[in-house]
Amino acid sequence: MRKIYYLILLIVITVSVVWYFFAESKIDYNTQVKPILNKKCIACHGGVKREAEFSLLFRQEALAKAESGKYAIIPGDAAHSELVKRITATDPQERMPYKKDPLTQDEINILTQWIEEGATWGDHWAYVAVKEQTVPEKSDWAKNDIDAFIYEKLDEHNLQPSAAADKATLLRRVSLDLIGIPAPESIAKEFLNSNDPKAFEELVDHLLASNQYGERWTSMWLDLARYADTKGYERDDSRAIWRYRDWVINAFNADMPYNQFITEQLAGDLFDNPTDEQYIATAFHRNTMTNDEGGTDNEEFRTAAVLDRVNTTWEALMGTTFACVQCHSHPYDPFTHEEYYKFMAFFNNSRDEDTEAEYPLLRHFEKEDAEKLTTLTDWINKNISNEKAKEVYRFAKTWQPSINSIQADQFINSELTDTKWLIFRNNAQCRLPNVNLTGNNRLIYRNSSWVNGGVWNIHLDSVTGPLLKSIAVKNTSNKWQIVDFEFTPVDGTHDLYFTYSSPNLKNADDSGMIFDWFYFTDDWDRNHPDKSKTFWELVRKEPPTTPIMFDNPAKMKRLTHVFERGNWLVKGEVVEAAVPHTLNPFPKDAPANRLGLAQWMTDPNHPLTARTIVNRVWEQLFGIGLAETVEDLGTQGIAPTHPELLDHLAWKLVHDHNWSLKKLMREIVLSATYQQTSDVTAELLEQDPLNKLYARAPRVRLSAE
Repeated sequence: MRKIYYLILLIVITVSVVWYFFAESKIDYNTQVKPILNKKCIACHGGVKREAEFSLLFRQEALAKAESGKYAIIPGDAAHSELVKRITATDPQERMPYKKDPLTQDEINILTQWIEEGATWGDHWAYVAVKEQTVPEKSDWAKNDIDAFIYEKLDEHNLQPSAAADKATLLRRVSLDLIGIPAPESIAKEFLNSNDPKAFEELVDHLLASNQYGERWTSMWLDLARYADTKGYERDDSRAIWRYRDWVINAFNADMPYNQFITEQLAGDLFDNPTDEQYIATAFHRNTMTNDEGGTDNEEFRTAAVLDRVNTTWEALMGTTFACVQCHSHPYDPFTHEEYYKFMAFFNNSRDEDTEAEYPLLRHFEKEDAEKLTTLTDWINKNISNEKAKEVYRFAKTWQPSINSIQADQFINSELTDTKWLIFRNNAQCRLPNVNLTGNNRLIYRNSSWVNGGVWNIHLDSVTGPLLKSIAVKNTSNKWQIVDFEFTPVDGTHDLYFTYSSPNLKNADDSGMIFDWFYFTDDWDRNHPDKSKTFWELVRKEPPTTPIMFDNPAKMKRLTHVFERGNWLVKGEVVEAAVPHTLNPFPKDAPANRLGLAQWMTDPNHPLTARTIVNRVWEQLFGIGLAETVEDLGTQGIAPTHPELLDHLAWKLVHDHNWSLKKLMREIVLSATYQQTSDVTAELLEQDPLNKLYARAPRVRLSAE
């Protein structure tokens, strides 16, 4: 009986050990398989190339039949999987990777075992929703949760944290980190002379409340926003966008929640009744370059600006490389070529068109005029309609949605100047295509003229088509003016043909008229002369301006095409705005515009937004991010040294701190990890030369600012 007992016990133990061994040794796709595929296979079988119609980018593609009719991967059957046959082949013409170094035996074993185990794909850590983390048990050294994660990793490597830095060092460190300059003398002395255990905490709170805090962190943000006071390209003319800089400073100082901070920058203009501040915030994406050179293609550089907005949104706000997807599917990450242009559609409907004037612009009225506009729109809201009040407000504040002169074409004795204005000479003709006239009986336009006595005619659909309006030219001031006329309503979308002639133009190259923009609307103010007077007084003012984002109305919506191989001249299928299918779904009730995109990006389940800003803040305070490649959290980026800590801080930012960056920074700088001395021992230098385990404080160079 005892022998049977021991036999059964032996069998149980043996089975348990074998099960444990195989459970422990199961191949992990992300850490073991994906690096091999990226290094040895994806170049020919991924997003850029699909040799033999075989791709390893997505599981469904990898398990499909290749061009040969064979299956490269048969889950659970490595012996019959063509991939295994090819990587183990001895014939150089058959072995993969072709004409490259063969896989090592360890790499072959990993791929073989992975296929035998079912070829399970794994989601990359950065593309999985952030989850709440269990905080490790705190040591006596720990001051907060951060230290618990850091100490656990140090303990795994048989390391101990360093002693705390002296007060003078901490004062200098935290002052430069939080406000970019030394603390005021009185605050510094108070901290250095205090014996209060909470003295450092009080110092931190004072620095976070300082106006210099906003300036210091704005410096970081403006680099991400590609801010400049000039337009770029060869002429590099000046750009009045400093109000955006001030908006960022004020937002940081007010500790605007980060989700609101990026939402207003992406889509402040799409709010109901946006404020001037919300309009200014959208200048984030007007920091793109404008080409004022003569002879350039306006659509080419408008498109370049839109592509820059796509790429900046991904790299700055989501820490992911996306620019390469413009030409082909991502070589390493799960984003397809078509998804790039679906994402581009969120930005492709903006009104800016690479003009020297940089429309659309927010017009900054003096206080008295701002009050007049508020009074006017309040009256319109009560007596006409809310929609008309919004329209009048938007037009008075932005001159939008007007049609810029650069939309004109089919020029005869007319042309667009280098500044993208439309000039008429004698006997001029041109076309303004695809103008929706439904519901409109009035044209407001901005122009100037040099001679008296000319006639400007507008015809429908051809130069000999029905006459919409004939206008006698009387202005000869050589100054810009905004005027209007009414016309008989016409439904539908039409091409408008302009003709102009003047008996007073003596030479063939003499200019008679010049146009900036055209705005079609109705005559809401016809029976309200006092309101009309106020409206025209405001519209004709020329106050200071700031470039802003502003979308085309529905009747002027721009189509978005897939660019074949990234070439904007070779347009493929039309696509609608959408987000990559491998990330969190687009909110059901969100509009398919930039505002909906911002809602998607700030959804608590979005895997990248919170991780990215936490990683950036950590980099600013420690000199290197928890994930070192701060703008590439994808599979080719360097994995985080403390992934649980990164997710813990990202989770807390959203759920505990309500997206407050000040609270995030406060937690970090109050940690024992941050407050260590930067002195290094021979042991630490040998075991952790780059200080990725944080057994000491980093030594970080000061920025130029």
